[in-house]
Amino acid sequence: MTKLGFIKMASEKLKLIRIESGYTQDKMAEILGISKKTLVQIEKDRSTLGWAGAVTLCTIFSNSEVLEMTFGGEPQDIIISLAFTDYERNEKTLGGKVWWINIKSTDKFRIQRNIISEHYRILDAQDRRICSSFDYDYIKKRLQELSNEGGG
Repeated sequence: MTKLGFIKMASEKLKLIRIESGYTQDKMAEILGISKKTLVQIEKDRSTLGWAGAVTLCTIFSNSEVLEMTFGGEPQDIIISLAFTDYERNEKTLGGKVWWINIKSTDKFRIQRNIISEHYRILDAQDRRICSSFDYDYIKKRLQELSNEGGG
């Protein structure tokens, strides 16, 4: 997935998210900081949200079932992976039971790929996210480094 792909997907779901949340076009435009005219153009697939608008939509409506189904889980993980090439963080996850496929495992870590966005992440044995990226070569290299550091 690219930033443009992310923007396109978020833009295409704007109307569904608005309806899911029970907002009028006027209120949704106000929430997103755009004009009603722009919102209507996006909903009619004549324009897109842009990077900032797509990030805003996904951040404000992070609990949206529409977004979860569109991006295969939390869109924030995809946003971070698109914004930063190699992002490191230690954050508890649910272990990837729904949207993730295990690609490779060691004693202490595993690589997973999201089935929708196709980005990768490394989880430790306690299901904490160590890093995520769309660059599989980076993820493989990072797994090797982590395995060497921890003897796993």
